[in-house]
Amino acid sequence: MAMAADLNLDAKIEGGLMKGLKRSVLGGESLFMTTATASAHGGWIDFAPSLPGDVTVFDVTPEMPLLIQKGSFLCAEMGVEIDTQWGGMRNLIGGEGGFLLRASGQGKVVLSCYGALDRFELQPGQQVVVDTNHMVAFAESVQMELTRASDSFMKSAKTGEGFVFVFTGPGELMMQSRNPDEIVQYIYRNMPASRN
Repeated sequence: MAMAADLNLDAKIEGGLMKGLKRSVLGGESLFMTTATASAHGGWIDFAPSLPGDVTVFDVTPEMPLLIQKGSFLCAEMGVEIDTQWGGMRNLIGGEGGFLLRASGQGKVVLSCYGALDRFELQPGQQVVVDTNHMVAFAESVQMELTRASDSFMKSAKTGEGFVFVFTGPGELMMQSRNPDEIVQYIYRNMPASRN
């Protein structure tokens, strides 16, 4: 969005071509990773997410990698490695795509979401149920399970909820207050009809 005039930008395929292709095709990120380097005097850079909403910073450590939903990764410090990880059939069936981004190493990761961001520090065994389109990221120590929203098909149909994720601690869970799919449906419903 904006940066100090003496900042140096460089774009390259981090981790080699195969890792870059995997991150791009499976994780929904760019093939190239842009690196911003400040001069000896320091510098600054502003980033803006594609959807209106909160931005948050998470400290990744070697002991605490972070799994990130496609579209929620904004940027990271140099010590953080971004790769893709198979999220399992539960993630695919839940409508979030089969792959997650995995941030590992040491440093800060900046995440964005659609709407307000809610952060929960789950205690061991503590569970939270989240609509599948509202998940942003979670610590790798958190277990994720896909289940039906209701105990019967009819109840699920009546509530409009098909599947939900059940997250079990320990670890941090982040979710967004808005569903990105809803804005697409809203725009489509409110587009003027074409006239022939």
